[in-house]
Amino acid sequence: MALSLVFSLSALTALVPAAVLPFREREGGLMLRWMWLGLAAAGPTLWSIVLLAGHWRADFSVALWLSISASLLCFLVVCLINRTAVRLAPLLLPYLFVLGLAATVFQTTEGREMAASLPPAWVIVHVACSIATYALVTLAAVAGLSVFLSERALKRKTVNAMTARLPAVMDAERLQVGLLIAAIIVLLAGLLSGMALQIQETGQVLVADHKSILSIAAFVTIAGMLVAHRRFGMRGRVAARIVLLAYLLLTLAYPGVKFVHDVLQAAV
Repeated sequence: MALSLVFSLSALTALVPAAVLPFREREGGLMLRWMWLGLAAAGPTLWSIVLLAGHWRADFSVALWLSISASLLCFLVVCLINRTAVRLAPLLLPYLFVLGLAATVFQTTEGREMAASLPPAWVIVHVACSIATYALVTLAAVAGLSVFLSERALKRKTVNAMTARLPAVMDAERLQVGLLIAAIIVLLAGLLSGMALQIQETGQVLVADHKSILSIAAFVTIAGMLVAHRRFGMRGRVAARIVLLAYLLLTLAYPGVKFVHDVLQAAV
């Protein structure tokens, strides 16, 4: 237990430099920025690999560490494709640090292993799609929050230290839409693989549990937002609010359900 706490705190500490760097007056060179981002991604990723070594755990703490790792790895890829994305770091990194803190606090919760009868290949595909979807929508939600904060600052004609570091509204909107397109494709693959697992396990195409209902609701929300953006030009704070709603639905579906099962029910 003590060793696990040390590893968890080490992964949490790895997030600190990248979370603090954007708020310094002088951020340093590009190489330094990438070094801290690489460290931030490496710490949680290595800890997640250690946690899953030899078996699959599905508890709340592991779900958070996997979400943090996937979000950071996706963020690095997006930053390589679009250099403007790195300006989302002042919002993303502190948020992921808070998630890491929660994962550390609740790491004593006992995990549940996946049913051994399920086909390993389908399990891997479904889990990978779920984690990737959550990571992509996390980044899209951060981009949406950036749009919301920047537009509000422009409307009030006040620019603070935070909004000055964020990407331009149009750049953040393009990032948001691109991330949502990728997310809805991966989410569709996750829903289909989940249905395949249900057929294998219960013989039913879909079981109306909380995770399934919330995931489908998130899919409909994202799809509706993308259609409205393309056909009616929906953008700005309205679109940002819908993206944040989709993120809330996925949060309730993925770590939220695990929090209820592993933390709240365990405390009762």
